[in-house]
Amino acid sequence: MPSPALKYLELPSPAATSGSPRRLAWWDWAAQASGDSGHVVVCVHGLSRQGRDFDALAGVLTAHARVVCVDVAGRGHSDWLADPMGYQIPQYGADLMALLLHLRADPAVRHIDWVGTSMGGLMGLGVAAQANAGLRRLVLNDVGPNVRWEALLRIGTYLGQNPLFATQDEAVAYLASISTGFGPHTPAQWQALSLPMLRAADGGWRLHYDPAIAVPFRALVGLAEEQGQAAAAASESALWALYDSLSLPTLLLRGAESDLLTAETAQAMTQRGPHALRVDFAGVGHAPTLVAADQIEAVRRFLFEAT
Repeated sequence: MPSPALKYLELPSPAATSGSPRRLAWWDWAAQASGDSGHVVVCVHGLSRQGRDFDALAGVLTAHARVVCVDVAGRGHSDWLADPMGYQIPQYGADLMALLLHLRADPAVRHIDWVGTSMGGLMGLGVAAQANAGLRRLVLNDVGPNVRWEALLRIGTYLGQNPLFATQDEAVAYLASISTGFGPHTPAQWQALSLPMLRAADGGWRLHYDPAIAVPFRALVGLAEEQGQAAAAASESALWALYDSLSLPTLLLRGAESDLLTAETAQAMTQRGPHALRVDFAGVGHAPTLVAADQIEAVRRFLFEAT
């Protein structure tokens, strides 16, 4: 399988930890053979992940289009933020809008689709609602306007812990222990998903993200606990309003055992807003990794064969 090119987009604010203008990293997979280089699929990962999560998906989609996989701020090869409170959806959305505008500056680019897993899907809701985004199709992977509180508490138990591992094998085993919702994978698949999540540091291996991404997450969870159901209801209402404003073709993927996206919310998403096409995957929780052949085929078919 071909390898992607690592590219960077310099952003004016907020500053990186170095105090310099920061860079947003993205992995550029060229369209292969008869693929359409003017059709771009932008893939955006979940809260604590990074752009190489989409290697298996990109390897298939490049037969049809160019694929761009982002390292969201503070993850992977993107710069860390000097102010950790910048690690929030509005800033991520602004960064991705800047990337979309950068991509559209190429006159060869005609179509842009969005594939977003979990947090990347929430970003997709906000971006797709902006007229100048010009997205053609949207794939939401195991996320919707109603995010279950129990799932957020589970994520909070490990986010930002910054463990130090003596070996890569030890780190891979740890990642497996906190990612059971991903569903069954072969050892080779799990290794491929895990190694890009690691960086050499302090004589061993650490996770490939800024531990400070947990700061605003914990503040948000604490605020919700303090303010109770009223704050949660207001947030959910705002997300539903975003979803209901969409009209572009939308695919909703769901792990049948997801603790973040309920079956009831998924069903509602098929009946309002863009009336998403829904596909559930048995034996998977939060979130499908888009590594299994049936998961990849669902995305490929929707993006390139659906009318």
